[in-house]
Amino acid sequence: MQISVRQFVICASLWADFVNGSSGGGAPPESSGVTTNAPEGTAGDVLSLQQVVREVLVNNPSLKAARANWEAMRQRVPQVRAWEDLKSEFDTVAGRFVSIPPNSFTDQRLMVEQAVPLAGKNRLRGEAAEAEAVATFAALHRRELDLIAKARTTFYRLANAGEQLRVVDANLELLRQFARISRKKYEVGISLQSDVLAAETDASKLEESRYDLLRQISDTESQLNVLMNRPAQSPLPRPGEMQFVTVHFELEHLQGLAMDHRPELVMGRMKREAAQARLAAARREWVPDPSLRVEASRYNDSGPAASEVMAGVAINIPWLNRGKYRAAIEEARQMELGAEYELEAAEKETLGLVREACSKVETLHHHVELFRDRILVLARQNASATRQAYETDKAPFLNLIEAQRSLQEVEGMYWNHLAEYLSALAELESVVGTEPTRGPEMHHQTGK
Repeated sequence: MQISVRQFVICASLWADFVNGSSGGGAPPESSGVTTNAPEGTAGDVLSLQQVVREVLVNNPSLKAARANWEAMRQRVPQVRAWEDLKSEFDTVAGRFVSIPPNSFTDQRLMVEQAVPLAGKNRLRGEAAEAEAVATFAALHRRELDLIAKARTTFYRLANAGEQLRVVDANLELLRQFARISRKKYEVGISLQSDVLAAETDASKLEESRYDLLRQISDTESQLNVLMNRPAQSPLPRPGEMQFVTVHFELEHLQGLAMDHRPELVMGRMKREAAQARLAAARREWVPDPSLRVEASRYNDSGPAASEVMAGVAINIPWLNRGKYRAAIEEARQMELGAEYELEAAEKETLGLVREACSKVETLHHHVELFRDRILVLARQNASATRQAYETDKAPFLNLIEAQRSLQEVEGMYWNHLAEYLSALAELESVVGTEPTRGPEMHHQTGK
C-alpha cells in the first residue's frame, strides 16, 4: 500500500501519542496524582493507576473494535487504487447446421480487454481512502483518550471514596470515645444525658454514611472492572493515596496543542481532504479512460491456432450526459464545502473546550490549595482546641461535637476537591488530545 509522506507523518504523530498514552496512561508518573509503592498495582495490596490504564488499553473491547475499524479502512486503500480487473472472453461454435466453405466463419474467438486509468481517477480515490483511513485512526485515538480519561476519573473516585471512608472511620472512633467520656461524666453528675445522646446520634449518622461509602466503593470497583474487561465482581486492591499535583498552564499553548493533536480536528481535516480528492475525481469523470483490447479468432477448418489477431481501443462518451457529471461535480463541491464548515466549527469548539477545561483546572487548583493550606489547618486547630477545652470543662459538649463535625466536613471536601482536580487534569488531556504539560513553559510539582 502506497501512502503519501504527508499521510505517513500524520499517522506517525498520532501513533506516537497512542503509544505514549498506552505505556504511561497519558501522563508521566510524577503528574498522575497518585502515589503507590506497587507499580504493577498488586504488590502490597495497592492498586496502581498505571496498571489500570494499561489493562484498559490492552483489554477494553470497544478499543479493540476501534482498532479493527482502522485496520479495515487501511485495507480499502489498495482496493480503490487498483486498476480494473482484466477482462477475458471466449466464444466457440456449439453447433452448425448448414454447409459453409472452409475459412468462411469464425469457430472460436478469444478476447482480452484491460481498462487503463489514464485520467488518474483511481489515484484520487486512493487519496480519499487514505484520508479516511487517517480519520479512522484519529477516531481510534479519540476512543483511547476517552477510555484513559474515564479510567483515571473512575480511579480517582475510588481513591476519594477510600479516603472518605477513612475520615468517617476516624471520626466514628472519636465519637465513640466522646460518648464514653460523656457517659462517665454523666454517671458522676458533671455532664448531661443529652451530651451522651448527641454523640451516639452523630455516630449513628456516620454509620449510615459509612454504608453509603461502601456501596459507592463497590459500584466504582465494578466500573473499573468493566473498563478493564474483567468480571464486575472481581476484587481490586485499595488504590494508592492521591497527591496534589501543581501544574501551571498557558492557555495559548494548550490551544495550540489542541489544534495540532485533538482527534476531532484531525478527523475534520482528513474529511476535508477526502472531499477535495473526490471533487478532483468528479471533475476528471469528463476524461474517458480507454480500454485496450486484443482479440484472436480461428476460422472453420483452419489449421493454425489463430487465423487472425485484432487490436482495438474502446472509450466511454461522457460528453453526451452532461447533466449527470455536472451534478456529480456539484455534489462533491458541496461535500467539500460542508467539510470545510464542519472543520471551522470544530476548531472554534476546541478553543472553547480548552478554555473551559483550563478554567476548571485552575478553579479546582485554587480550592485544593485553599483547603490544604488554610481551611483544613484551621479546622484541625479548632477541633484540637475545642477538645482540650472540653476535657478541662471550659467548653460545652455541643461545641466539641460541632468542631469535630466541621473538621470531618472540611476533610471530606478536601478529598472531594482533590479528586475533582485530578479528574479535571485527565479531562483536560482528553480535550487537548495529548499530554498538556508538553512545552518549556509547563512545569509541575507534587505536594501532599
